[in-house]
Amino acid sequence: MQIIFLGTSSMVPTKERNHSSILVSSGSENLLVDCGEGTQRQLKIAGIKLTKITKILISHWHGDHVLGLPGLIQSMSSSGYNRILNLYGPKGTKKLVEKMFEVFGFDKKFEIIVNEIKSGKFFENDEFVLETGQLEHNIETLGYRLVEKGKRKINIAYVKKLGVPDGPLLGALQEGKSIAWKGKKVDVKKATNLGEGKSLAIITDTVPCKGAYKLAKDADLLISEATYASDLEEKGMEYGHMTAKQAAEIANRSNAKQLILTHFSARYKNTSDLEDEARTYFDNVITAEDFMKINL
Repeated sequence: MQIIFLGTSSMVPTKERNHSSILVSSGSENLLVDCGEGTQRQLKIAGIKLTKITKILISHWHGDHVLGLPGLIQSMSSSGYNRILNLYGPKGTKKLVEKMFEVFGFDKKFEIIVNEIKSGKFFENDEFVLETGQLEHNIETLGYRLVEKGKRKINIAYVKKLGVPDGPLLGALQEGKSIAWKGKKVDVKKATNLGEGKSLAIITDTVPCKGAYKLAKDADLLISEATYASDLEEKGMEYGHMTAKQAAEIANRSNAKQLILTHFSARYKNTSDLEDEARTYFDNVITAEDFMKINL
């Protein structure tokens, strides 16, 4: 799994930070989580073709998370996008997408399926499961969780001892199927080891809440908004945002393995103080920068 931060600012972009957007690549899927203004340009700077996007996940419909959507879809259309694009978002997303197409003169050449989702699993393939959970912001807001499925690895010593040759038989074992070899059953549980898949949680605009803790539980990587430092906690509560301390406390209590902070107020020219604040409550933490890449 690879994560690329395309935008790490909050309501107001800066010279160094674009509006919110993250690209998550796992297996054959490239998931764009939010699409703030300027996201398509960020993708181009990062060398990522717009046609690579397979799904768009919207956390909520505040401008800093969606104003890049009309331009992105228009450019995807003109770039020869030739697949069905699934767009996911909270309640009300279908109506808002319809309004978007009414306002702008789209030359839409591909099909878009808009899915309104609630808490729980909303997508699954052979590679991973996608889940969502309700957050507490001042409008309907979702957080997201991606859990990769465990992959089977061949127990080389065991199959070599049995003399099982390379080829379709080993392929079947990797798919989780027992096989027959020389008239005897080869048990997949003995012939393979099932490794655990990685898990990623993304918590966007919210105050600390039950949904945030649930999404973050045991995550290998938690990406969380940290709009303010603790001295502005009251301001955060008023506008539905967290501090670096609160994000770190969620990571700590949820048993996350790593925390990356993002969605910073434009008032912070340097995020080192936010990182230091978070590290008081959770050791394994860094602050995101635009175009930062993480391999999980």
